[in-house]
Amino acid sequence: MDLTYFRTFREVARRKSFTKAAEELGYAQSSITMQIQKLEREYGVPLFERFGRQLRLTSPGESLLKLAVQMLDLYDQSKEMVASQVTGTLTIGTINSLAAYYLPPYLQALKQLYPGLNIQLYPDSEASLMTKVREGDYDLGLLLDRYPAEPLLTCTKIKEEPLLLVAPLTHPLTQLDRIELSDLQQTEFIVTEESCIYRGMFEKLLKDHAIPLQIGFELGNLEAIKQCVMNGLGIALLPRIVVQSELEQKRLVSLPFSHEDLKLDIQLLLHPKKWISQPLQTFIQLLTNNEEDK
Repeated sequence: MDLTYFRTFREVARRKSFTKAAEELGYAQSSITMQIQKLEREYGVPLFERFGRQLRLTSPGESLLKLAVQMLDLYDQSKEMVASQVTGTLTIGTINSLAAYYLPPYLQALKQLYPGLNIQLYPDSEASLMTKVREGDYDLGLLLDRYPAEPLLTCTKIKEEPLLLVAPLTHPLTQLDRIELSDLQQTEFIVTEESCIYRGMFEKLLKDHAIPLQIGFELGNLEAIKQCVMNGLGIALLPRIVVQSELEQKRLVSLPFSHEDLKLDIQLLLHPKKWISQPLQTFIQLLTNNEEDK
């Protein structure tokens, strides 16, 4: 069986779409369909099933995906070891804030070192990200969490990332020299989605002190949250990297608030048995060495 079929199968499973997989791989959709059908005939089982518009793996499909990831990883490893190649694919799972505001300079540096490397960056939820690192779908994961985020994975702390309460320049809380939790009683917040780790931490902190969280808007887009804050619709708790530019430009203000229960670390996650390719090793060094120098 041609390894191309397994790459196609892996991409369809990642994208949950024949159309998106075809766009990513540069094939016609009919070619994607033909390759998956050939795999299904080869194994004698359906690999995907549809629920409405949603495409998902069947139970045999999930089993085959784990084996396909291992086979493709071993193939890439053999190419690099035998031919000293530094091409191939590096698959990174991360969260939206790191994908948008932290990783781009490092990805640019890696691409300059390895022009032939195909870098795939997948913004994902934290739970899904850790699962996919464990199962080999991602070569590595990057997230914000308390250290260590997952004891079954190799976690490397890159840096501490402060969480800031940000407000519009004219917000009443900007007049205080120090903000206590009690000062947030009647404050309206603009929050991220429920699955967000720092939203959960903040909600727990307020609940433990019997302070209700007044939610004005719940948004899944960080740029939208910042725009709403700048337009006076509430305040928000966000990582510093997300609002650094707006703070420097004085479009937002960081409120004088901090709490020991609101601390997160940017962490790099690897499977303990993950084969470390040359590009992956370089990327890890770029992340860790650069932060040590700061």
